[in-house]
Amino acid sequence: MDDETKPADLYPASGSDVPVRLDDAALEAGPAAPAAGPPSRREPALWSVRDLVLFVAFAVVWLFVSQLLSFTAYAALRPIMGWRTPPQALDDNAYFAVATQAIFYGPLLLYIVLLVVVHYRQPFWAGIRWRNPGLRQFIRLFFGGILLAFGVLFGFSFLPDHNTFPLERLFSSPGAAYALGAFAVLIAPFMEELIFRAVFFSFFEYRVGLGFAVVGTAVLFAAMHVPEYWPAWSHVVMILLVGLVFSLARGITGSLAPSVILHTAYNAALMSGLFFGTHHFHNLQALSII
Repeated sequence: MDDETKPADLYPASGSDVPVRLDDAALEAGPAAPAAGPPSRREPALWSVRDLVLFVAFAVVWLFVSQLLSFTAYAALRPIMGWRTPPQALDDNAYFAVATQAIFYGPLLLYIVLLVVVHYRQPFWAGIRWRNPGLRQFIRLFFGGILLAFGVLFGFSFLPDHNTFPLERLFSSPGAAYALGAFAVLIAPFMEELIFRAVFFSFFEYRVGLGFAVVGTAVLFAAMHVPEYWPAWSHVVMILLVGLVFSLARGITGSLAPSVILHTAYNAALMSGLFFGTHHFHNLQALSII
């Protein structure tokens, strides 16, 4: 057999004339895949630039629409329900603030669910990078959130700032304090972490890098809370540090669950301290707010 008629698959690629026996399974399998390297810290792209732009646009538009709807509904129902708060004083009404925030969060949650499940065809919990922690990890995270709350309260002694701020004025009665506390523990942690540590974090990590995702989401998280705390700048500084801890937990574990647990425990510890420090919300003049 001359060189022109030699079966190419029986000879090495180097050109040697020594035949190499290949079994049928190897021939059918084709070329071997390259060895897998270490797993990348960058997550698969879930949020494209277009997705993020549309989400932010929807959130901004819906923020104004939900506010308008809330004020319109209140004005229509006020004479029927006998509510006494005039519309111009609603900014300091805790019940209205909680209702408006819930109305704002509902469609945002639906938007994210539809994008993950319908558009990207992923299970919702997998799509938002949620992995259930074990019992030991849950306990460590929960107590970590409590310690974080105590650390923040201790830190205020080094950042004296006695300015009042909008959030403080919402605690106007025991009922208002209970409503705000329930919202702060049961709803706000998950929704805020979903927006910042699921949506924005995933986008920043894939497009820019892990470090930018940690710092960027902490800054955005603090910026969202500025209207609640300004001009009490010490509270803004502390919420930035707290957001950095939440973002680090998300980045180190690669899961959304740790930041949600930390956030929930942190808020619960602050509200519990407020509850006992004001005699079950009956002495709100002694308020030392989060």
